[in-house]
Amino acid sequence: MSRKKPYRPQAELKGFLQKHPDTGFVELLIADLAGVLRGKRIRPEEFDKVWKDGFCIPGGMVILDTLGDTVPGIAWSSDDGDPDTDAVIVPGSLVTIPWAQRPAGQALFRLFTRDGDPLFCDPRHVLERAAAPIRKMNLDIVMAAELEFYLLDADTERPRARVAQVPGIGGPQPGPQVYHPDDLWDIENFLNDVADACTAQGLPIGTTTSEFAPGQFEINLHHVADPVLACDHAVLLKRAIKAIARQHGFVACFMAKPFEEDSGSGLHVHMSLVDKDGKNYFSQGKEKMALPPYSARFRHAIGGLRKTMADATAIFAPNANSYRRLRPEMFAPVEPNWGSNHRNVAIRVPVSDEKNLRFEHRTSGADANPYLVTAAILAGVHYGIKNRCDPGRMVEEGEFIELKRKIPNRWDTAIDKFERSKILREYLGEQYCRTFVANRRDESRRFHNIVSQADFDWYLRAV
Repeated sequence: MSRKKPYRPQAELKGFLQKHPDTGFVELLIADLAGVLRGKRIRPEEFDKVWKDGFCIPGGMVILDTLGDTVPGIAWSSDDGDPDTDAVIVPGSLVTIPWAQRPAGQALFRLFTRDGDPLFCDPRHVLERAAAPIRKMNLDIVMAAELEFYLLDADTERPRARVAQVPGIGGPQPGPQVYHPDDLWDIENFLNDVADACTAQGLPIGTTTSEFAPGQFEINLHHVADPVLACDHAVLLKRAIKAIARQHGFVACFMAKPFEEDSGSGLHVHMSLVDKDGKNYFSQGKEKMALPPYSARFRHAIGGLRKTMADATAIFAPNANSYRRLRPEMFAPVEPNWGSNHRNVAIRVPVSDEKNLRFEHRTSGADANPYLVTAAILAGVHYGIKNRCDPGRMVEEGEFIELKRKIPNRWDTAIDKFERSKILREYLGEQYCRTFVANRRDESRRFHNIVSQADFDWYLRAV
């Protein structure tokens, strides 16, 4: 979205206030580089001006580190005075906040330069830039996200998963108990409140499952034909889950790997492309079959995803904890493989037909920024189609996989690969890639300089 004068949805505000006249404040939100929502609250006397004229806010708020600190040596940070830039409300994003103690609303916003162009570091703009080459092919991008998370007990000194108790015994239920419906009944009130909040906020949630660890769950979102909107849904669903968990005495944890021996939590992206006639683009081409070996177009897209996966791992696994998830035998990818109906691969092709042929990208952790993840995926898809990348051999359904660890499993290695990637710079933008590297390197340096309890446990007596 480029503009000199942005669309300002004042009619939307008027309609919202007619339905919710007692709204005491509106929270304005944007996702930063780490996927953390940042923003501010405005009072009723400020509503009209913000919706009419926009507002000013520091542009560097979207390139803070995970702790919300500025990063030295980059533009739009403390070194150059933390300058303000223009912000504009995202049309259609104004909704109520069902968990607020008094009537309140929330809306997303995006950032522009003072000249009216999209600010390079706004994750929404990074995604739109990466999606542009596919849109020029007159294709719609249809996608949805699946978010895994843990519910933790809120009243413990150390993080502890909320584990179901065995009836009549009182002890914790052993085993992962994946897909156990009783685990959902145990948190029925929480899930009902999440569903009600999503209905109120227009978040199209679908299936909920008990996942492969005690206290771990997954809530899926329905597909939409707009990748930016799909990412809005993902970040706002995470926000709703966290808020409602607090009300029920839980802590919702979206860390990639909160517990050493239990499954990590992923952000899985399902994606297909649709042409102007509403037909699945992946099911067309010289090989017009939706079953293996699939169409040439689909195979080329997979090939591009495989080629760029190591380069983009720093986005899919954005912090130190992310790499604790990328371990074999934990249903998390450790190499850029692909296969049909197989959950141990990085790019899974679900059971599908010509109409709904799609891939599931399984590399990202639940801690990743959905906008950047989707941008990196679209870069791989377009690069693969454009250059007719060979996807290599497909992992067959039911096949045992010999793992070779071709995805970086250390943070600094992933940052190095990202920095050297010529492909991602083309799609995400040179300036953004430089800023991303500086941000992640600084956080990595500070994290690894911390002397932890593990240092003493391993080395105090032994050395």
